[in-house]
Amino acid sequence: MELDYLSLNKEAWNKRTSVHIESKFYDVEAFKQGKSSLNAIELEQVGNVEGKSLLHLQCHFGQDTLSWARLGAKVTGVDLSPAAIEQAQCLSRDLGLEARFIESDIYEFGESNTEQYDLVFTSYGVLCWLPDLSRWAKTVAGALKVGGEFHIVEFHTFNDLLYGYSYFPSAEPDIEEEGTYTENCDGTTSTMATWPHPLSEVINALIQAGLRIDAFAEYPYSPYNCFEGLEYVEQKGYQLLHKGQQVPLLYAIKATKDGH
Repeated sequence: MELDYLSLNKEAWNKRTSVHIESKFYDVEAFKQGKSSLNAIELEQVGNVEGKSLLHLQCHFGQDTLSWARLGAKVTGVDLSPAAIEQAQCLSRDLGLEARFIESDIYEFGESNTEQYDLVFTSYGVLCWLPDLSRWAKTVAGALKVGGEFHIVEFHTFNDLLYGYSYFPSAEPDIEEEGTYTENCDGTTSTMATWPHPLSEVINALIQAGLRIDAFAEYPYSPYNCFEGLEYVEQKGYQLLHKGQQVPLLYAIKATKDGH
């Protein structure tokens, strides 16, 4: 059944890519003029990438990957969608930035990859597309050099509860017809499969894969206005209030691969 889910999601992300390229949300023109797509949270957490090899998992059409390249990293991006990878390669060529992009499901990539990197990075809306975080974490650990760092910044699964989704893991995915989150969505929908992953599942998967958790943080503000009911707070980002209190919208984890 997993291959069916992969096919569903691949088709959905192929359709989304063509919409996203034209959106103000991604603002490709500003990006081409030199604007970074990275946010303060990941920039501060990851730190100096000059001269380091960086693997970006679930890279979409490569803006963050290429932003890391602009900061001096030697980058490789991996994504399920052939349309997204094609756009990433076009962006890389247009900007004259050295980058390698690989079209692959994360699990397949983990089984075939033989390279190791100084840094593995992934961010914002990535884990819900994966049914098995143990396999994901093994992919991360296998791609890291000894002493290498893994960084994730992800939407906090707690707020899923407020939108009627499960917090706890499920063997069966949530199958829905959805549009996309950019402002230029024309109402076209795709069938997509997603899975909930509580924080404990994410952290335990990384630990069991042999990584040491160095830092964990939670944030009440999101840089993206991509959920219902968010309100903008000047110089902070977007927040969500529930009964007058802030809901956690993001979390970030830094982990290191120790030598054994």
